[in-house]
Amino acid sequence: MKKAIIAGASGMVGSLVLEHCLSAPEIGQVVSLIRRESDIQHAKLEEVLIEDFSNYSAQAALFQNVDLAFFCIGVYTGQVPDDKFKEITLDYALAFAEALQSNSPNATLCLLSGAGADRTEKSRIAFAKYKGMAENKIAALDLKQFYAFRPGYIYPVTPRKEPNLMYRISRSLYPLIKRMGENSSIKSTELAAAMFHAGLYQAPSEILENKVILDLYRASSFA
Repeated sequence: MKKAIIAGASGMVGSLVLEHCLSAPEIGQVVSLIRRESDIQHAKLEEVLIEDFSNYSAQAALFQNVDLAFFCIGVYTGQVPDDKFKEITLDYALAFAEALQSNSPNATLCLLSGAGADRTEKSRIAFAKYKGMAENKIAALDLKQFYAFRPGYIYPVTPRKEPNLMYRISRSLYPLIKRMGENSSIKSTELAAAMFHAGLYQAPSEILENKVILDLYRASSFA
């Protein structure tokens, strides 16, 4: 039986990844790192309240004997100041990866990155630059398996309150966005299933653009 650890299980994608972890017979233990307790009750689940997602020195034991890990914490552009956006996008992701590498270097890490992530780190767009920096720094840790998922527009299958006007418009225009090609968009359920499949088994490459993620989903048992 495998052990999974996930950061960001309260989010749109992370919550679906958590559901896969809890329902999979291959997974015997699931550690969910959260800021606030959820109402989820499950024999496999251990929820751990985290005050500082940039420092896991006091929680090293949680990262021991991990087989698959998912980092799904994110924040929308414009929701917080740039320094906080960088902290969440880069520092939180790197701290999670470093704790995993120190305690379970043979684990598989799936990072929820984003389309346009710039590994040259020269982009003037904060999202692209910080996502690229996170990918670079995590790749340098030399974990056994690391996958950077770069979805395009993520269509929330479960209705939600959209974070801003752009996302309200994108949701209403999803049928048109979908017609723009397989690198343009993906459903939240498809992305989560592909991430879980990669964590449990494998993916074809370290960087997974939207079309490759869709192909991975179709090749999984969840399609």
